[in-house]
Amino acid sequence: MTIGFSCRVAVSTCGLCMAGALAFAPVATAAPTGSDPGAPGGPRGTAPVPAVLYRAGTHVRPRPGAPDVPDVSALSWLVADARTGEVLAAHDAHRRLPPASTLKALFALTVLPGLPSGIRHRVTYGELSEVGEGSSLVGVTEGDAYRVSDLWRGVFLNSGNDAVRVLARLNGGWEVTARQMEAKARELGARDTRVKSPDGYDAQGQVSSAYDLAVFGREGLRNAEFARYCATLEARFPGDGDWGWDIRNTNRLLTGDDGVDRYPGLIGVKNGYTSDAGHTLIAAARRDGRTLVVSVMNPQSGGPFDVYEEARSLLDWGFGAAGQVDPVGSLEALRSRPRPGPEAVPARVTAAVAPEPEPGWPETAAITAAACLGAAAVALVLRLEPFHIED
Repeated sequence: MTIGFSCRVAVSTCGLCMAGALAFAPVATAAPTGSDPGAPGGPRGTAPVPAVLYRAGTHVRPRPGAPDVPDVSALSWLVADARTGEVLAAHDAHRRLPPASTLKALFALTVLPGLPSGIRHRVTYGELSEVGEGSSLVGVTEGDAYRVSDLWRGVFLNSGNDAVRVLARLNGGWEVTARQMEAKARELGARDTRVKSPDGYDAQGQVSSAYDLAVFGREGLRNAEFARYCATLEARFPGDGDWGWDIRNTNRLLTGDDGVDRYPGLIGVKNGYTSDAGHTLIAAARRDGRTLVVSVMNPQSGGPFDVYEEARSLLDWGFGAAGQVDPVGSLEALRSRPRPGPEAVPARVTAAVAPEPEPGWPETAAITAAACLGAAAVALVLRLEPFHIED
């Protein structure tokens, strides 16, 4: 048995369906293909950009008159706009290298939100028994009680592995924290990072990249507590009773210590050193309403403070190149979900990040709208036109 319509009905119905599809066609435009997933022209961009961030070498897209990228000896480095996430220049951005204590930035992003700063905790021997030999310490003592905020200052200022151990225990344990850190890294789109020791102590298989470190630094500035801790120059670390001692941030670009000139407008984030990693640094600075984040991993020039001078030159270049270079990638490109919201900086300056639509929404809207319009057309013509049944 066949149910049929007259030709006139079919033509009318198809015409109405086509009109509905065409009406919604602009929102169903397919995303560009063949672009770098780490570039603005990737899955959420509007124009293809050559895949460069995963290629070896130095990458920058200067316009006429743009300043030259400085000569930097680090094995890997990156310069990005902290508000937009646009990568302005990079060298071996995804090269996997030991991160040293810059990994503490990821530790803080993972653990800090779940531990209220006012909690007091009395430290046990077991919490300090596995601190690695030669670790940087803030002086956490068995039997003494500390507020969580004291321990975080020990992490950010003195890079205290003893403070990390206690906070990790409060968070559920060392292995649990390591797994949570890796999950947090994936959520943020930092896919080069493997966590074996949450304090950044050298461990087999523990790696990160300049790209990932820049992601961590940028994300940290969105958290008011993180931003405040990483910008603190000095604090009093408590001892037994009323006794205590002063601690000072070991980020020389922030403090101007040891003959390193303080960088104007610097707002953190974290430095590190181990024998395997060499010197590493995430640094962020603000100038003329613009915030940059740079990451530098293992300078090869040999000086103990060269990591700061190389970061300085990259920051100077980034501010000087404002509006004169096109991005080569994006720190937003690989994260699981876009995160709209303010950029939290100590100066309380905020910059809104526009939310992006969920992947697939334009296509879904177009198909649904066209289908609904087509169905309405069919219903209309069925009421107006006779039909016949043939055996």
